[in-house]
Amino acid sequence: MMPISATQCLISIFVFVLFTCLCSNCQSTQESQKEYVSIKRSDFPNNFLFGATTSAAQIEGSAKSGGKGPSVWDQFIREFPEKIKDNSNLEVAADSYNRYKEDVSILKDLGVNAYRFSIPWTRILPDGTLGGGINQEGISHYNSFIDELIKNDIEPFVTILHFDSPEALENKYGGFLNYSIVNDFKDYAEICFKTFGDRVKNWITINEPLIMAKMGYAMGVGPPGRYSDRKICPNGNAATEPYIVAHNVLLAHATAA
Repeated sequence: MMPISATQCLISIFVFVLFTCLCSNCQSTQESQKEYVSIKRSDFPNNFLFGATTSAAQIEGSAKSGGKGPSVWDQFIREFPEKIKDNSNLEVAADSYNRYKEDVSILKDLGVNAYRFSIPWTRILPDGTLGGGINQEGISHYNSFIDELIKNDIEPFVTILHFDSPEALENKYGGFLNYSIVNDFKDYAEICFKTFGDRVKNWITINEPLIMAKMGYAMGVGPPGRYSDRKICPNGNAATEPYIVAHNVLLAHATAA
């Protein structure tokens, strides 16, 4: 079976379907009637954006190709396969990395004019650091992807980090538990701004810092899977680590913004 298109499994679609029900005046002996008001696109301002949104880990696939390094999600799935409900992984997903032109075509057919997606840190810097080298194949891919969106009159909104920080930095110094990640994230963000900023005017630095701290360090149900209860997770401290991580995430955001 061919993998489904990324746009067909969008995590969130914020095309708003608006309607209003107006009840007509009626006699007590008559059944209530409803009239539906027709809403047209022309009813919205010309600069109103109808969009769709995804994250790379959920749709791209090609987790080990294109020069990409491993993320904390890759490691989490390997280490805790039982925590993934359907035992899925990031190898294929919706295959959007290979089928992005088809996905952009579907977006256009949907009538959206904005698309929020994320760029995986490890497709740009495979080991998470500038010193480890820039993956030019990743740069070329997102240049082509962004150009394809613009060619189809779809405005790109880019998330720089959506839960998939580099596993190499987790191994090197503990990832977001260590202040060192602030500077590495700044380097990565600056590459994104300089490389894609001539076309991308809307940026989301870090998606849902609360979820990163809570799910990954207070509950152990997301990467890197740390928690105090040794029956659930081999390491971690839910009393302190979520606060350290939240602090460093917000510092990374502030440094890059």
